Amino acid sequence: MRPTRGSDLPDLYQPPGPDPLPPLAALVRTALRGEGNLLSLLPASAYQVPFGPLGYSRRFILIVNDPETVRAILADPDDVFPKSDLMVGALEPLVGDSIFVSAGDRWRAQRRMIDPSFSHMRLSLAYPAMSAAVDDMEARLDERCRTGEMFSLDMMLGQLTADIICRTVFSASLANDAARDVFESFAVFERSVAHVELRRLIFDKAFTTIPQSRPVLEACARIRHHIGALLDRHLAAGAAFDDIAASVIGARDPKDQTVFTREEVIDQLGVFFLAGHETTASALTWSFFITAMRPEIADRIEAEVRDRAPDETISFEQTRHLTFSRNVFRETLRLYPPITFLPRVALKPVRFGRYQLRRGSMVMIAPWVLHRHSALWKNPHAFDPDRFLPEREHEMTPGAYIPFGIGRRVCVGAAFATTEATLILGRLLRRYRFSVDHPERVRPVARLTTRPAEEVMVRVRRTSEAA
Repeated sequence: MRPTRGSDLPDLYQPPGPDPLPPLAALVRTALRGEGNLLSLLPASAYQVPFGPLGYSRRFILIVNDPETVRAILADPDDVFPKSDLMVGALEPLVGDSIFVSAGDRWRAQRRMIDPSFSHMRLSLAYPAMSAAVDDMEARLDERCRTGEMFSLDMMLGQLTADIICRTVFSASLANDAARDVFESFAVFERSVAHVELRRLIFDKAFTTIPQSRPVLEACARIRHHIGALLDRHLAAGAAFDDIAASVIGARDPKDQTVFTREEVIDQLGVFFLAGHETTASALTWSFFITAMRPEIADRIEAEVRDRAPDETISFEQTRHLTFSRNVFRETLRLYPPITFLPRVALKPVRFGRYQLRRGSMVMIAPWVLHRHSALWKNPHAFDPDRFLPEREHEMTPGAYIPFGIGRRVCVGAAFATTEATLILGRLLRRYRFSVDHPERVRPVARLTTRPAEEVMVRVRRTSEAA
């Protein structure tokens, strides 16, 4: 096996990233582009300061890059910093008042009911579903190799991760047409949802209700329709399922035996789809783009897999030994965190450093900025998966890496997503290579997740050893 050290990457690759401008110029650029990309609104100073005002708006927005303060805000033991009203308003049409957006006692009650469902994300239970979904994807990619046709990398990975989460939640595969509709609906939702509408972000007062457009509401309705159809088939089967859907259906609040209504079940299952499908697909799109642009990274993954998982399949235990493959995903999460911003709103006056915040002020925690901050990372914009090797741990600033959040609302699916991504990278890059059409047009935008501004179109071929 080839050595898994930085010697294989003599020239660190800098994938598409920020092009920061002074605050006023950044505001003008964002307004002129009209695409709702909050990344273009970030001034150059955001990547350099521990605290700083963000742009020009009616409500004060403070970006926080100090890791200790970030940890304290996200821990939020006194419920002072709930999720921003802008984010809640954007997500409600999709996931209702679910665990993803609720706060205070409502969130605690839901968490008590949902906690048993998380046991079904145990990797020993979920891994066979992951592997089976990758089997089906390989069959489709073999056909793409035969025809040589161009296709959307984003859609391919969106369909794959949707299929995996569907198998995990409902013990059933997601039909191709449904997976395509879910992907397209998520794309419409992200592109149009009003939490990134610049005019409202700048001019609206805190706690203003934001109406969503018809396309957004229709996209959310289509996603919820597919989840509801799967739920109804699940209920009609009459079998004793042992999966996430069955656990949410049977959930009861231990305090008062409250159960979820059908719509509330769809709310909670929508969270699993959003967090378990869209975010992982977003990161994997960037991983496969980077490995297409830097074939030596793909070669190292292939060599590692062939050495440590020599059979055609990769077992759950073998994924634990795919160190470089896992670190490629971890570094992708650093440069392209799926949840670009974690906005919080102050419910009472609070001071951070020299900044006094009033009630309603927005506290912007941005993994995108934290992960690229000049004071917290060496070569912050370079793609260097070997920075996660044990011998380089001293380079890491504690609390500066939060792709899954931190504190009591940390993503419970972190291990699930990491194993899923390691499996997908290992399986597909042992067998295939991807080439990107017009790579110069690929650039990141931040809406709800960090996505390419337009779909990444690719062709695929078999590797020489797999052909």
